Amino acid sequence: MIIKANLPDSGKKKRLVIIGGGFAGLELAKRADKNQYQVVLIDKNNYYQFQPLFYQVAIGGLEPSSISYPYRKNFQKNKDFHFRMCEALSVNTSDKKIETNIGIITYDLLVIATGCDTNYFGNTDLIENTFSLKSVSESLLMRNRILLSFEESLITTDEEKRKELLTFVIVGGGATGVELAGALADMRRTVLPRDYPEIDFTKMEIHLVNAGSRLLAGMSEQASETALKTLLDRGVIVYQEKSVKSVESPYVNIADGTQIRSRNVFWVAGVKPNSLAGLDETAYNRGRLVVNEYNQVNGYKDIFSIGDTSLQTSESYPVGHPQVAQVALQMAKQLAKNINKGESDNWDKFVYVDKGSLATIGRNAAVADLGKLRFGGWVAWWLWLLVHILSIVGMRNKVSVFIDWVWSYLNYDVSLRLLIRPKFNDMYKDKRTKQSNEQIQT
Repeated sequence: MIIKANLPDSGKKKRLVIIGGGFAGLELAKRADKNQYQVVLIDKNNYYQFQPLFYQVAIGGLEPSSISYPYRKNFQKNKDFHFRMCEALSVNTSDKKIETNIGIITYDLLVIATGCDTNYFGNTDLIENTFSLKSVSESLLMRNRILLSFEESLITTDEEKRKELLTFVIVGGGATGVELAGALADMRRTVLPRDYPEIDFTKMEIHLVNAGSRLLAGMSEQASETALKTLLDRGVIVYQEKSVKSVESPYVNIADGTQIRSRNVFWVAGVKPNSLAGLDETAYNRGRLVVNEYNQVNGYKDIFSIGDTSLQTSESYPVGHPQVAQVALQMAKQLAKNINKGESDNWDKFVYVDKGSLATIGRNAAVADLGKLRFGGWVAWWLWLLVHILSIVGMRNKVSVFIDWVWSYLNYDVSLRLLIRPKFNDMYKDKRTKQSNEQIQT
């Protein structure tokens, strides 16, 4: 039996369905002309997540609510905007229907902005033995792991286990890996000795394993060198051109034979695009949706893709644009302008304008590539703070983050290091047990 999702009729308007409410999806939903389109945004969560600051939640520097914002609150004044919390399973391109876990949703125009997820490069064991950082919930899980390590290190009398608990391994030398390593190094120097005076933090080790030849590969060589020097100066052990072969808790096995014992392995080594079933194989290239200069998916006139999951090549970007927020936002803005014009005869081609890159390495330390300008230090750090505060959705969130960062800067402390774990009631437990038993029988 085909179940139709509960949505009001679009009337004379065309229905624009957007799958994914990240940087690209949210920006398009805001800019699409509600007089022409009934906009339907679907996402697995009912809130927007500001991904660049996930690591700040993981280290207890920010509240999860400070970098999250409800979709419904964003569109309270829009009369013909509809949000549905669900998962898109497949698309029927001939009938213009999307199958979701709440029923069928029809569309006139479909925009796929599903973003990316953690890439384990085919090694499924890593899923069970490492912690990723691609959502607010994963940030909280990582925060719990970090704090639990310190609590357990106080309890244990086994020196080997204590060493494992006080050793942190970060796999991935991109912006997230560098920022997380720098933040942990700052905590080791300032906050943690006051929280846990019984622990000898000279024995806490932070390892950053990078398979590439340099850190921050998407930035300039000068930025990479500055990041490496800053991390080394702060006591981070950095491995260059060395990949992780396997993680068999508590051992992290590096391809060159090096073995690290750790209970805290954070995998931020790469991303893979989230795909959608139902599209022709020719629409994909290395998992990303191939789009033309108008972001139309290869072979489809009424299906578009923007953001990390789309692949648009040009002379300047022969292997596609970098999977960063600025590309997603600019794609969304251009696509909104085009579809608001109506007929495709008047559409303008998408051309990416690189506005520069920023990455922080800890307190008073960051790197910036802005056009021909290359600089680092506290100036880049303050610029990084300003850009991120302005980019956060919601005035309350901007103020909250600003206050937390100012307080942390002045006092070297933020009281957000709370170890909060979920508790389920008996009814939920019984339901989960029943579902597990059914899956086993199946």
